[in-house]
Amino acid sequence: MGYGCCGTIMSCSTAPITNRNQVTFFPESVINSQAASAYAAFKKKAKLSEDKETLKLIEDIGSKMKIAISTYFSSKKLNDPTKDYNWEYILVDDDKTLNAWCMPGGKIAVYTGILKVTKNVNGLANVMGHEIAHAVAKHSVERASASLALNVGTTVADIFLGGAIGRTRNTVGRTTGVDILQVGIFNPFTRTQETEADYLGLAFCSMTGYDLYEGIELWKRMKEFNKGKEPPQFLSTHPSSENRISQIRSWIPTIRKNFPKIDNI
Repeated sequence: MGYGCCGTIMSCSTAPITNRNQVTFFPESVINSQAASAYAAFKKKAKLSEDKETLKLIEDIGSKMKIAISTYFSSKKLNDPTKDYNWEYILVDDDKTLNAWCMPGGKIAVYTGILKVTKNVNGLANVMGHEIAHAVAKHSVERASASLALNVGTTVADIFLGGAIGRTRNTVGRTTGVDILQVGIFNPFTRTQETEADYLGLAFCSMTGYDLYEGIELWKRMKEFNKGKEPPQFLSTHPSSENRISQIRSWIPTIRKNFPKIDNI
């Protein structure tokens, strides 16, 4: 461990389960604290659904995954990345938004709009597994660190290059509407995280006994719902639905073998 730019602590670590190398500049405790504050503020402003039955379903799925994740890491004698999480769940009354997310520290929100695509408990579990995976893999810490490193690095380089990076970025942006740093660096980086979350989410679904093949059906429904409106993958922070369907199908046999259902969940 050493010290990085701006006096922050830089550490090299690996993502849980996948063991992908990560470099972080921010303590996870700081990110989790900020997320808790943001979540509390969001709950005050958001319109929360009165559908107690669906909220209970969300809580049940989350509780099972919470137990499964902790049990898995304990069985492997590994540090549980969720040990300090204070899990919370809300259902946001917004039928136009197809979204769900999990903030660092286990702060989860599901929008009623996504229920049109999840359709059933297994579809909802696959979505929640994916979102919980982002938190477990510390993707927010990684993104914040990458953003800081890129901004500082490109600023320093631009000084030595007489502003060439900035001029090129602005010219390409005006001509094509595309930010070359976003497309060339951040989009592939975040797609890597999305793919990792797909894999880990399947693992969490497998350990809790939910249907992995419903993940394929979920993305088929998402593709149909979007009806060809998805941007080209190189312009997106997410893999295309078609790529996700193919990859999830190829992963399922290995996931079932390596992450069998945990008893008594």
